[in-house]
Amino acid sequence: MNKWREITVFTPREQLDNVAAIFHELGSGGVVIEDPAFILECIRLGNTETIAPTLVPTDEETAVKAYFPCDDSLSERLETISLQLGELSLRWQTGEVCEEDWATSWQSYYKPVQVGRHLVVKPSWEEYNTAPGDIVIEMDPGMAFGCGTHATTAMCLALLEEHLRGGETVCDVGTGSGILAVAAALLGAGQVIAVDLDEVAIRTARENISRNGVDDRVTVLGGDLLNNLAGVKADVLVANIIADVIIRLAPDAFAALKPGGLFIASGIIRDRAEEVRQTFLAAGLEPLSTKEDDEWVALVGVKR
Repeated sequence: MNKWREITVFTPREQLDNVAAIFHELGSGGVVIEDPAFILECIRLGNTETIAPTLVPTDEETAVKAYFPCDDSLSERLETISLQLGELSLRWQTGEVCEEDWATSWQSYYKPVQVGRHLVVKPSWEEYNTAPGDIVIEMDPGMAFGCGTHATTAMCLALLEEHLRGGETVCDVGTGSGILAVAAALLGAGQVIAVDLDEVAIRTARENISRNGVDDRVTVLGGDLLNNLAGVKADVLVANIIADVIIRLAPDAFAALKPGGLFIASGIIRDRAEEVRQTFLAAGLEPLSTKEDDEWVALVGVKR
């Protein structure tokens, strides 16, 4: 039974990017953000099936969780986390979870959700009665991240649905559970390349790609951002990460895109949106559109 160390950081929203960046640099495949605004909105709408019963929302803090394997590198990672979070004056806690228990806990509140006009994200263990035109993505996130319920993922899904016409080459950078790669294939992309640095994410993405029957169009590669994709020219590049990584990725995204290609970037806190927009411009990507959901922003840039 695989064991993982769960790190929970309690942070004001303005520090979300900094915390996520710390986890990213330490090799976490992604973060779980327990966003009070999202939780309170679910409660207001009566959609309590979407949220875990143990979550206690507050107006001041957001809980950010990351998971690291209990291996020889764990002690060094914990020391680094302690030092860096100490500099930010943030409180945090740790706990141990088993992969099987973590996956099972999701099943109590991860329900089918409609995103955009026709996309429906459905956990593998749930039944769903499809309506005409529905495009169903069947997901089992496991220990990877991205199941369509958080605003950053939902905006990426909606933007892929808006911009894909069929036959495109799509690169999904930081694929996590593979949800965006699967969505791109089901929306008609001719070739999808999904990349992640985390071995668990790579395994989970491949399982979800097989589950949705798109193995013939989606390839999962290990690597850091676009480092292993020399020579690839994409029509669409999508990255649901964090602002700091998107800023670092922008020049390489420009180089990897065909003329007229789109860079869809999400995971951006509202306060960082203008900084990312300026980075797009500096990299040669013309900002095409913006999508917002509460404190989260997704940007689309085009290579003219």
